[in-house]
Amino acid sequence: MIPFLAALQFLTLSPPLVKRLFTQKELGQAAGFYPLVGALIGALLYAANYGLAMITSDALRAALLLALWVLLTGALHLDGLLDAFDGLLGGWTPEKRLEIMRDERVGAFGLSAGVILLLMKYAALSGFSQSAPALILTPAVSRWGMSLAVYAFPYARPEGLGSAVKTHITWKQIALATLTVLVTAWFCAGWMGMIALGGTLLLVWAISTFVLVRIPGLTGDIYGTINELVELVLVIIFAIILI
Repeated sequence: MIPFLAALQFLTLSPPLVKRLFTQKELGQAAGFYPLVGALIGALLYAANYGLAMITSDALRAALLLALWVLLTGALHLDGLLDAFDGLLGGWTPEKRLEIMRDERVGAFGLSAGVILLLMKYAALSGFSQSAPALILTPAVSRWGMSLAVYAFPYARPEGLGSAVKTHITWKQIALATLTVLVTAWFCAGWMGMIALGGTLLLVWAISTFVLVRIPGLTGDIYGTINELVELVLVIIFAIILI
């Protein structure tokens, strides 16, 4: 259970359930549980959406749901998106881009990307029904995308938390993550869930390919960006087809 608890503690605001530092091997094994943690986040969002729909307007429900979504993850992935957009679009060399991504300050590119993403998520959530199983599926699929990116693409730096995960992730973690997301996708959306998985594969490949043109590998900020962009695309699509 330690790798699962590591994933839960890393990806959410869960209190520290393990009173010690996780080993690098445990951090790598935790990647196999990313989709399961995503599904748990989604289940909380699903329950909140169901309750809010009975007592509030669609606009207020969407705003509160989005706030809860950000809160549950401690804005971890959103912070990565801000840093990634600042670095990838603001630097002139790979070294400068990586340096900007390390900077805690938020620039114009990052701020613009964050505002646009939140506005689009809010608009999409406004169109969700009271009972929307896509809310369970979306966080699970996006975190599966992160696991795939960690395994399939090089890491940009020799040190850091992301480097530890990259070093110790194996095909076994990818198999576990894929099995988890396949079951979740079929249960929540049937064949449409399978299509969502295929689209996520293409999106992860496209984002990662663009990043590798700008810097020599992926980083933790890029993993967060992948998560946020996959979530955004999925909620827009699911809002359109009303799953």
